[in-house]
Amino acid sequence: MELIARALVTDAFLPFGEVLEAPAEPGQSFFSSTLASLRAGASPNLRIINRPPTALPLQANLLERHEFSSQTFLPLEAGRVLIVVAPHAAKGGPDVKRAQAFLTSARQGFTYRSNTWHHGLTVLDQPARLAVFMWCDGTAADEQFVSVPTFFVREP
Repeated sequence: MELIARALVTDAFLPFGEVLEAPAEPGQSFFSSTLASLRAGASPNLRIINRPPTALPLQANLLERHEFSSQTFLPLEAGRVLIVVAPHAAKGGPDVKRAQAFLTSARQGFTYRSNTWHHGLTVLDQPARLAVFMWCDGTAADEQFVSVPTFFVREP
């Protein structure tokens, strides 16, 4: 299977999360509709990560989810980021046949809704530093990884 990554836009990404962009004019934007912690004992977790770039096409065979927490990525210094998401399959796990791929601009952040299947963070073009926010309680329930049939993601 092969996915063609398309530009990240709000309407297309809405089933999976929220696109985060600064307002074009002076002012502020609020992004709280997808922020969620579904466990009372989980604590906020903010970290900064540094990732080397990866070239496309991407070969993927592992997806993850954070069943009880949203996960937010904000670029501090980045080029484009590749997002790969999949809805739930009727029998559980990710429905890879309905997966979608998106490319952020260097100025877009994003939040995955809790329980959203996605590929690990993949940055393109240049090394990237991003702030990552989610709620964790230090247990295995913080994240789940599943192997999926290998698929490829490329640019148009």
